[in-house]
This record gives sequence, structure tokens and C-alpha cells, in this order.
Amino acid sequence: MVDREAAKGQILLAEPFMVDPNFRRSVVLLCEHQTDGSIGFILNKPLKMNVSELIADFPEFESEVYFGGPVATDTIHYIHNVGELLEESVEVNRGVYWGGDFSKLKFLISSKLVEPGNIRFFVGYSGWSSGQLHEELGYGSWVIADMHANYLFKSHPASLWKQVMSNKGHNYEIIAQMPDSINWN
Repeated sequence: MVDREAAKGQILLAEPFMVDPNFRRSVVLLCEHQTDGSIGFILNKPLKMNVSELIADFPEFESEVYFGGPVATDTIHYIHNVGELLEESVEVNRGVYWGGDFSKLKFLISSKLVEPGNIRFFVGYSGWSSGQLHEELGYGSWVIADMHANYLFKSHPASLWKQVMSNKGHNYEIIAQMPDSINWN
């Protein structure tokens, strides 16, 4: 049973037994959620590469890139906390913005006005067609949680799924303690 409807700015937590390797124990921030579909980014799957390695004319910048999802893996996206400095960015949640003017972003990085702690880069995104996410929520594939900017900018990716699940309280605290593999029971 779905405890509520998903909305832009919320987090989707993969249920603990999800077998899809793209989403196993993933924490997805919904950046867009409309009747014709949804877009989000996986917050806890680092790729062990630097953004400067992926974009030829990008300023030297020590910022790790994350796997945003299995859709359009030939694209780069970014979520940040400097929306007041970056025109065309979309506020997703309080203190969390998506996208914005890319040329201005490069200028802000070169000028040291955007530091690695202000932004996360993603390869690809997670996407759902019209009604698909609602259906997956109905099957219990996802648990909805509230987003907090600290999840993105302060939390360690390896423990993020467990942290957000625990923060939901009650039965979710127990679910958060479940081992990643049933072989570990």
C-alpha cells in the first residue's frame, strides 16, 4: 500500500529486496514529477571519476561524478545549492536546485564561487513514463521520504539509503538494519 503520492522534491528509497542492479539500495531525488512522467537522480552511486575527466572544456574541478540512472547515460546533469547564483536553475526542494546556465556554471567554478561541496554531477538520469512510477509505488518497489539538503551535500553516499530509511522512523528503522544480502543473515 502506498503511504502517499510522490511529488517533486521527495526521495524514493528502493525497497530492500529490489533486484534491479540500477536501483538496488538506491536513493533517488525526484526533480520532476508530472502526469506525463518523472525524472530523478540516484544520489548514492558514485562512479569514481572526476567531472573534469568527462567534459573537455571544463575547468579543473575536484568533484566526483555519480550514476544518475540508466536513461541517457551520454548526458551530464547537476544538482546544487547555489540557485541564487545560477540562472535557469530549478528549485527542487529548499536549498536544492537542478540544472542552470552551463556557461555561467563554468564561470562560477573558475571564479571559485562554486566549490565541490556545492554541487553534484550525474551521468544519466532515472526516468518514468506516464503512470509508471505510480504503478511501481503501488507494487511497493519504492518508499517515499522527505528530502533534506544535507542528504545531498553532507551525507556519505555509502550510508545514505540506511540513513534516510532510519530517519523515517517506526518500522523503517528496522528495515534500515536489514543486511544488503540475505546471505548475511
